[in-house]
Amino acid sequence: MGHNYAKPLTSGQKIERLLARIPPSWVIKLERQTGTAAWRALAHAPDTDGAWSGEHMDPADALEDTWRRNRTVMA
Repeated sequence: MGHNYAKPLTSGQKIERLLARIPPSWVIKLERQTGTAAWRALAHAPDTDGAWSGEHMDPADALEDTWRRNRTVMA
């Protein structure tokens, strides 16, 4: 068995990678849903509305979800 497997990114590493990709002019919001462990995020270009992510147990997954939904509107 080979030992050349990539280690999965931690949540912190994933957020760091995403923040490096999201333009600095974009709005970023990250919220934990009241009474739950679920997170949702919003990242969008200035002067646009953008779409919130779905609910995720990991904040990095929520940020990635909103980035995928809104990145086609690059500003």
